[in-house]
Amino acid sequence: MTDIEAPGSAGTQLPPGDREFTVRQRTQTQLVLRRFVRHRAAMVSLVVFVLIILWAFIGPHLWHYSYEKYTEDNSKPPSWKHPFGTNSSGYDAYAQVMRGTQTSLKIAIMIALGSTLVGAIWGAIAGFYRGVVDAVMMRIADLVLTLPLFAIALVISSRTGGSWYWIAIVIAGLTWAYVARVVRSSVLSLREKEFIEAARALGASDARIIFRHLLPNALGPIIVNATILVATGILTETALSFLGFGVQPPDTSLGLLVSQAQTAVDTRPWLFYIPGAFIIAIALTINFIGDGLRDAFDPRQQRVRQ
Repeated sequence: MTDIEAPGSAGTQLPPGDREFTVRQRTQTQLVLRRFVRHRAAMVSLVVFVLIILWAFIGPHLWHYSYEKYTEDNSKPPSWKHPFGTNSSGYDAYAQVMRGTQTSLKIAIMIALGSTLVGAIWGAIAGFYRGVVDAVMMRIADLVLTLPLFAIALVISSRTGGSWYWIAIVIAGLTWAYVARVVRSSVLSLREKEFIEAARALGASDARIIFRHLLPNALGPIIVNATILVATGILTETALSFLGFGVQPPDTSLGLLVSQAQTAVDTRPWLFYIPGAFIIAIALTINFIGDGLRDAFDPRQQRVRQ
């Protein structure tokens, strides 16, 4: 694809007969980045999300209170000393929200990475081979999709002691099938393209075709679904922790902080609403980033919505 520039915009002096227009070649990556940057909501959300990540992972090393240690200030409202106040035990809510955000983000990102990796490979293999292989693999994926996510996650999480990585593994093991269906659909279309036939003619192995040709060309929907899974992971972990089957003390997460503060919503509302606001902010920014990536990889989606 190419972009047409105005005469003389490239800063090059051309002969009079050649000044009608100039053409500058752009790679697919450059076009995708350019379209994403033009999506204002996605760019703002990306900046906010990056700031949240930096705050959650770097902030605890700079803050003078630890989420594990209580202070002498019990049930204090937000102040310069305690920006998010303290709870009834004297724990600094600012430190706890930083730790909770860090834990929730680690769970969500691990869910996204695990689900995307397994689902992309599974869907690519099924779509490439088709026939019996496709039928068997996608029936397994359909079976996973029918499993009750919360019920299974509740049972397994309750037996793993509330460890954050076990929670991430369980949720990833129940959500990879969504990615597999999307990737399979893309691969079924891509496998009939001329460059795949050329790779076969040159003697490329099935594994090389899948991993060097098909998956890279299906990267757009893979990345979009990965961002969606980050938001799904945040909300699922929040629900599990709120019900008491997620992250367990002495560690904490945003969902656990909301759960612990539900009885104090009238007397100490800062303990409930601040971690809740971070959950909403993370979910919204991820969704806007996903919208921007979808429009960047497939501009037709934006035209349809308009």
